[in-house]
Amino acid sequence: MTTPQEPRWLDAGERQAWLALASLLIRLPSALDAQLERDAGISHFEYMVLAGLSEAPGRTLRMSVLAMLAEGSLPRLSQVVSRLEKRGWVRRSLDPSDGRYTLAILTDEGWAKVAATAPGHVEAVRRLVFDPLTKAQSRQLRDIGRRIMRAIDPGDPCLSDQPISAVISSEVPA
Repeated sequence: MTTPQEPRWLDAGERQAWLALASLLIRLPSALDAQLERDAGISHFEYMVLAGLSEAPGRTLRMSVLAMLAEGSLPRLSQVVSRLEKRGWVRRSLDPSDGRYTLAILTDEGWAKVAATAPGHVEAVRRLVFDPLTKAQSRQLRDIGRRIMRAIDPGDPCLSDQPISAVISSEVPA
């Protein structure tokens, strides 16, 4: 009979690092949401959907690819896209190359919303994330984030050094 293995408890330094990361994971999304709600009347997830479409070829993506890029489930994305459609920023249509898929398309009004919202969002990201760090720490943050993401999901597109448009094109079958 085998005895259960003792858990690999965190040492004091690991515990401090974990608590700092856990706090960051909770508070940064709230801070970004607050800035976007205040300045643009949209959530961070809605912004990620609009921004993902704005970087896609033809401002168009399959809903499944968009869900992956925005880090959301298809049901959540569908609800958000419905709200964005009501505002005239996104429209949906069947994929002409494969009718089993639905495309999300950024409208001209949606493009204008992203263009108007991006400067304030980028400033918030800079102020909250990059201004407190040195250039070396920013590179370390990238490397640490990629290492952790590789442990979680080795296929995640953020692990690529390619521009997002190249990653998107490789995700969409011709």
